[in-house]
Amino acid sequence: MKNNVIIIKDLCKTFRNTTVIHDINISFEKGKIHGIVGRNGSGKTVLFKCICGFVPMTSGSIQVKEKLVGKDIDIPKDMGIIIESPGFLPNYSGFNNLKFLAKLQNKISKKEIRETMLFVGLDPDEKKHVEKYSMGMRQRLGLAQAIMEDPDILILDEPMNGLDNQGVLEMRKCLLQLRNQGKTILLASHSTEDINALCDTVCKIEDEILIKIRGFEDVPFH
Repeated sequence: MKNNVIIIKDLCKTFRNTTVIHDINISFEKGKIHGIVGRNGSGKTVLFKCICGFVPMTSGSIQVKEKLVGKDIDIPKDMGIIIESPGFLPNYSGFNNLKFLAKLQNKISKKEIRETMLFVGLDPDEKKHVEKYSMGMRQRLGLAQAIMEDPDILILDEPMNGLDNQGVLEMRKCLLQLRNQGKTILLASHSTEDINALCDTVCKIEDEILIKIRGFEDVPFH
């Protein structure tokens, strides 16, 4: 039997009189990379925010690791998140930003922060302030923040933004390694190449509805 860590039933989200996503029914299996595609404004980010408990759903249910979001839990635990542009303290180094954030949970050491930064291709001894980081460096730091406390689930909204070709290849390598460690990854991307290179399943949000494209049914992804 499949081990589904996220189960979404009849999910609908409406802002005032505008329905963004409607009648979403899908389950995401543990230890896989699940791709979600769709044009800007299609509802990918709203779906992710509902899963994370950041935005209340209008109707339906989301279950994460057997806990109902908004009922059993407000925000799921063991979840690393990149949604939109990661926010950091601009006048601190990348390492000091992560050290500050790590103190909130007090679960990891400076050594683990350093190891995580190296894993995503950042130098923990770099003194440059984050305000001087390139967009690609900010994305790497965002991934480091998402994974540094070793969560079981990663919710990644366009994590390749701002990366050059080499950076994209390195990010793909990181994500595949994380999958091989047993992480469950939900990945939104505009890049067909990234989706095809990384994802075990693919869905598309179009006209408020989620369509299963690959991994669920034998339908090729275009």
